Amino acid sequence: MSATETTTARPGTAETGGRRDAVLTIEHLDVVYETEHPVHAVKDVSLTLAPGEILGLAGESGCGKTTLAYAITRLHKPPAKVASGSITFHDRDGSDVDLLGLGDEELRAVRWSKLSMVFQGAMNALNPVTTIRAQLDDALKEHRRDLSRKERRAIAEDALSRVGVDPARITAYPHELSGGMRQRVMIAMAMLLEPQIMIMDEPTTALDVVVQREILREIVRLRDELGFAVVFITHDLPLLLEISDHIAIMLRGEVVEFDTASVIQHEPKHPYTKRLLQSFPSLSGERGAFIRSGVDAGTAFGTDQEVAS
Repeated sequence: MSATETTTARPGTAETGGRRDAVLTIEHLDVVYETEHPVHAVKDVSLTLAPGEILGLAGESGCGKTTLAYAITRLHKPPAKVASGSITFHDRDGSDVDLLGLGDEELRAVRWSKLSMVFQGAMNALNPVTTIRAQLDDALKEHRRDLSRKERRAIAEDALSRVGVDPARITAYPHELSGGMRQRVMIAMAMLLEPQIMIMDEPTTALDVVVQREILREIVRLRDELGFAVVFITHDLPLLLEISDHIAIMLRGEVVEFDTASVIQHEPKHPYTKRLLQSFPSLSGERGAFIRSGVDAGTAFGTDQEVAS
């Protein structure tokens, strides 16, 4: 069973009824790992991402979430192969880009500037022997060659400030930062060129719950401030119910349910979605009462020097 339902535009997005309601359209996508015994990792997936929307992608480990993300960004490598389907990026300039049809140089131009990704385990993905400044500078030099060194540093420092990292830490090496700060640096790097889509593959994994909460709050704030759309991948369904506009539930490579977060929480249709909801412990003693009060409660976290009381 695949999901072909079209999302509803969020307030402030284009009017419903046209392709411009979407920033990304995935149609009948199939990804196969061509091994001795081929594995059909993504099966007939169809999804639509609206501008400024947070689309949650949930499911157990091995269900195909990361494979789908890698297919969108064209980061999959052999033996993974897109067997069929299409992925179309709808640029804000009015053009449609066939992501699967791009050549290497065209793809390099789209990545990071139009479409960026925060990888699973991203806080350990920074180069340990290079400063944060140099790593942010690399992305800017590749995509914004008209900028001076001073302008690049100003943009990098601003990006760090947006995610709550003191710009003075720009000269630090990754090992000098905490896990939460490294994760924020990776988010800053992904939003450095203000892309229209940010794919986040379990960006809060391995962080303590307080830091997780702060980073989630910041992601929502940055989405509201900069207007980018987010594909948020996790196995933590209660987390997605807090921050997502729409949620897609994956099982064995298929999207078995795709609806608004409210419908997924209160009126789940697929048996797997119901089991997934029931698998989380209750916070109040009542079944399903695992949802917190909302990630947007309170104020956004401050600099990295602040400690939660």
